[in-house]
Amino acid sequence: MRSKKAPRRIITPDPIYGSRLLQKFINYVMIDGKKSIAQRLVYGALDQIKEESNQDPLKVFETAITNVSPKMEVKPRRVGGASYQVPSEVRGDRKEALAIRWIITGAQTRPNKDYHSFDKKLAAEIMEASGGTGVAMKKKEEIQKVANANRAFAHFRW
Repeated sequence: MRSKKAPRRIITPDPIYGSRLLQKFINYVMIDGKKSIAQRLVYGALDQIKEESNQDPLKVFETAITNVSPKMEVKPRRVGGASYQVPSEVRGDRKEALAIRWIITGAQTRPNKDYHSFDKKLAAEIMEASGGTGVAMKKKEEIQKVANANRAFAHFRW
């Protein structure tokens, strides 16, 4: 185990919209430290959202994150040789991280026939998530369903 707790890193807001959440999203999209490419993809997706919906893209993005973020999840807990899936509430940071991850993977798994570039896929996934549909929302509902099914083991919570 670690002797000292790792210090929390403060994420600076993104340069265009001034949002910490958007900067976190850009950091998750980034591959191999290529932040400028990640920014181009995310800002391209936000521009597309602005064109298609005629709404503030940052508000649509934040709505998508709040819609996708889960309230409950299950964690495995060993009790007397048996392993139980114990439902527990999700912390704020983890909520954001899961929501961001699910939106990005939802965009990555989209078929190429409709959207040829990642920014278009990302824009479509964010729009669907803000509307309450899409791959990321399906993942959230699946997790909630598992947590509800295992409510009987909630007394094993530590």
